[in-house]
Amino acid sequence: MPLAPEAKIPLILVHGNGVDHRILKPLEPVLEEAGIFDLHFIDLPGFGTCPPLDGTGGLPELATWLEERIKRIAGTGKFALLGNSLGGLLCQEMADRFPNQVQGLFLLAPAVFPDNARRTLPKAQVLVEDPQLIAQLEPKQAQLFQEVAVIQSPQTWKRFVSWVLPGLECANLRAMAKLSRRYVLDTLPVNRESQLNIPVSILCGKQDHVTGYQDPERLAHRYPAMRMLVLDPAGHNLHLEQPEQVASELQDWSCRIGNIHGLFPEREVRKEPEKFE
Repeated sequence: MPLAPEAKIPLILVHGNGVDHRILKPLEPVLEEAGIFDLHFIDLPGFGTCPPLDGTGGLPELATWLEERIKRIAGTGKFALLGNSLGGLLCQEMADRFPNQVQGLFLLAPAVFPDNARRTLPKAQVLVEDPQLIAQLEPKQAQLFQEVAVIQSPQTWKRFVSWVLPGLECANLRAMAKLSRRYVLDTLPVNRESQLNIPVSILCGKQDHVTGYQDPERLAHRYPAMRMLVLDPAGHNLHLEQPEQVASELQDWSCRIGNIHGLFPEREVRKEPEKFE
């Protein structure tokens, strides 16, 4: 029986740097099917339809803005978080700011360290090439696609042009420049000692040369119920290159949250966190 809207858990979805909320829209069908979430796709300031912040506009200011946005959505009630790339780092930060309210954390290719020099990154590589496809694209679009695509195919291009390219093309470059000048947090979530014993799933691409796949392992001490999956082949946009695997993990994570709240106790999930490569 479908849950009444007021019984659903708000799920805050936070995109990464340079794109907007549309990059996470491919996840909407599986989240709607789960039936337990009230979805809130967020555009961060300077991206999508959200105006840039006045003043400094760095990462601390984005975090404060997002904290206030969550308060408006969830009040003092329970909610869950889903973040991609920079949005994954912001979701780690928000989980620490709302430890008694957050019910789950799902991170896609999350940033652990804002400073690129501190990240453990594989070399950029393309595992599936399609020169004929690339030759048919406009040069600028081909460049943007090739910068992140590990799997170059008509299918991944179609997803990219639908969900990623629009955000790239409308991002506020001044806002991005201000963010780059203050891309720090006083204390990173990975460096804190407190624990959050909530369902946490982290998915990374083995060929992700933007945020990598090794640094998120350092979050294990923060999240006792953490499950981590490394997809191969997949890059930074792993949910576009391996949509079935991401959907499966998203379903499992939703069930873990739902079972805790008794929303569908008849559904089975894996009992122990696992790590796959």
